[in-house]
Amino acid sequence: MIISNDKCTYSLLQEQEIRGAGIIVPREHRETVFDLTEEEWLATYRLLHEVKLYLDLHYKPDGYNVGWNCGQVGGQHIFHSHLHVIPRYADEKMAGKGIRYFFKTNQT
Repeated sequence: MIISNDKCTYSLLQEQEIRGAGIIVPREHRETVFDLTEEEWLATYRLLHEVKLYLDLHYKPDGYNVGWNCGQVGGQHIFHSHLHVIPRYADEKMAGKGIRYFFKTNQT
């Protein structure tokens, strides 16, 4: 755990596909973002801003992807709500490609 408040925590992912990638997780079990209480939403919002300051200082990214996966079809693999905070860098292979890129290029 890197940063926390009374409702949620932020940790870096153990496997760093992109340096600095991590998640904000509520302390109480909530299966998806839709199950968070209003207090947990506000705590997540506040922590997200602290996380950005931390990542800007320690990793100096050029951009960010921030998002939730909800339900199995939505790509959720761990059924405890978590907000992905992914720093992005100009020198990475997929620079400039956001989440919509993957939907557009993988259509059948």
